[in-house]
Amino acid sequence: MSEPHAAPELEDEQEVDLASAWQQLKERWWLPVGGLAVGAVLGVALALSGGSVWRAETIVYLGQPFAPLGGGQIQSLATNPRTVGEIVRSESVLRDVSRATGVPVAKLRSSISTRELTAVGQARGINPLMEIAVKGSPPRKIEAAADALAARVVGNVSEYVTDKTKLLEESVARLEVQLDEVNERIQVAQEQQAAVLANRSLPLDQALLVTANLNSVITTADARRAAIQDDLFEARQLLNLAKQVESSRVVEDAAAVKTTARSSRTSLLVGALIGLLVGTIAALAVEPIATRRRRRANAPSG
Repeated sequence: MSEPHAAPELEDEQEVDLASAWQQLKERWWLPVGGLAVGAVLGVALALSGGSVWRAETIVYLGQPFAPLGGGQIQSLATNPRTVGEIVRSESVLRDVSRATGVPVAKLRSSISTRELTAVGQARGINPLMEIAVKGSPPRKIEAAADALAARVVGNVSEYVTDKTKLLEESVARLEVQLDEVNERIQVAQEQQAAVLANRSLPLDQALLVTANLNSVITTADARRAAIQDDLFEARQLLNLAKQVESSRVVEDAAAVKTTARSSRTSLLVGALIGLLVGTIAALAVEPIATRRRRRANAPSG
């Protein structure tokens, strides 16, 4: 008949234990805080004592591709920032970069890092800048590796915009040729019209007929010129949008600088976490140890 009371008693014991542990932490708060501080200092010291290496980073803009006629944004490789990490860590890219720079694949694989460079409050749907960094030595090879990785990313994510830009350039060139032809036609008609008006020997009725025909040619060509100019303006705007906004590109080439072998920030966080954990355990273990010592001291001698 006592089994139904087992669970409530266990819950009461757990509540007592948690309350007791919290009270011990409150009384000895300085142990976790001290462990946190000591761990952070040791973490930074460990990072600084790990020596220095060269770090080369390059910044890549992934681009913002739009629909063919300048409509809304479309989904592509450039719209997913994870694409960068997947590309630079793929085995085929690592091997190609290793052959080009002389950096071993294993060393290259462990020294690559990528990071999104986003502004505070940046709107969703706007592609961020991406940082590609490589650590190691010598600096010349590390710079070459970072630049090669950035070039590979740009080449892989910009195929759609590259083709779009090529088509727009062809469209602009074709419209410019058509505009030149229309301008030449208008100029020839105007010169012929001036020659007719200057020819006093031509009968008046024939001069009027020729002039009327030339006026019709000029009017039609002028309307055609206006339409071509509108199309050319729109095509140039789309081409500028494709080159300046949609196309991915390397914003900054790699430049190697000396840095610590271990990340100071990561070492600080890990050290602080370990110190906090050790301080918390110490705060909770002090009371049981002191209690056992008191019991031993108060126990009657044999």
